Amino acid sequence: MDFLFAIYPWIKALHIMAVIAWMAGLFYLPRLFVYHAERATAGSELDQTFQVMEEKLLRVIMNPAMIVSWAAGLVMIGLGMFDWGAAWAWFKAVGVIAMTWAHMWMAARRKEFAAGTNTRTGRQYRIFNEVPTVLMVVIVVSVIVRPF
Repeated sequence: MDFLFAIYPWIKALHIMAVIAWMAGLFYLPRLFVYHAERATAGSELDQTFQVMEEKLLRVIMNPAMIVSWAAGLVMIGLGMFDWGAAWAWFKAVGVIAMTWAHMWMAARRKEFAAGTNTRTGRQYRIFNEVPTVLMVVIVVSVIVRPF
């Protein structure tokens, strides 16, 4: 445990970097879905291009970033760096769980595009594109401002 306390600033830095990478993907993937739904027909060359972009974004950037975010966050919780007695901690926890759900929802939509079974419109993806932003605001305000 002493070793983990000694490297705590590095764990926190890793957590922040992973969250930034994860959020970049969470912001970008629904935008790709908007264009995919509006501009590509199933089986077309453009459809295939979007599928490659979406799959690589999810598997190469978003999934590893989410895993590292969770792992570093859980280590910090294990080190007692989280005040479960304060409401802000619970708001953050719920926000992170909701963000993970949003990630999984997007992963399921990517599989629908890959199977050629997407039924959602670009407008629906535009609306969903706001979900990660709202969750990010809840999480950051909870941790930094701690209004509760």
